[in-house]
Amino acid sequence: MEHAKILLVDDEPRIADTLSFGLEENRYAVSVAYDGIVGYTMFLKEKYDLLVLDINLPGLNGYELCKRIRAVNTNIPIILLTALRTLDDKIEGYDAGADDYVLKPFEFQELLMKIKVLLRRSADPSHHAGSMLRAGDLSMNTYTREVKRGDVVVSLTSKEAQLLEYLLRNKNQVVSRADIATNVWNIDFDTNTNIIDVYINYVRNKVDKPFPQKLIHTQVGLGYILKDI
Repeated sequence: MEHAKILLVDDEPRIADTLSFGLEENRYAVSVAYDGIVGYTMFLKEKYDLLVLDINLPGLNGYELCKRIRAVNTNIPIILLTALRTLDDKIEGYDAGADDYVLKPFEFQELLMKIKVLLRRSADPSHHAGSMLRAGDLSMNTYTREVKRGDVVVSLTSKEAQLLEYLLRNKNQVVSRADIATNVWNIDFDTNTNIIDVYINYVRNKVDKPFPQKLIHTQVGLGYILKDI
């Protein structure tokens, strides 16, 4: 998706200017803000196709900025840039509504790849079609991200919703942790992280635990399966 408009918010001018130059060389139109509040103001005034946000920002940190943006626009792709690398840091980022998470220092080509994947996904007509996915009494509107078990509305974070959507699209099929890492997190599978298992448990606690019929099952040594019962 060439000529897409990207808002880059980073308080380190050297990094921001270098990234901006590299992205513009790849035919993206880039606006830069060095402050979280300024970045949010720019977001409200202009239409962007994707956002790249540092976390340690003055005025408004990246987590809070991401939450505010998500309250206005649930579908715009958001990538967080940060040196914070613990599992809790990543979970906080995804819970804030980020689609992806890039650790500093990073290779520019890695960021570029993630940008291309997210822009391609958001440009896919099916992403905005508002189709309904179902399994048993579980339903999900893929555009509004509204999830229900029967008549009960289930509230999910952005990343939880992405994970559930992937499971629903592959219902009755076993998906491995590597499959989930590639398709939900857009990352190569890292055997040293249990973030996928953590999020499977988050989704189970909301979608399955309060209800008698369990839909998400573990296939020992293989992965997970959401069964249409």
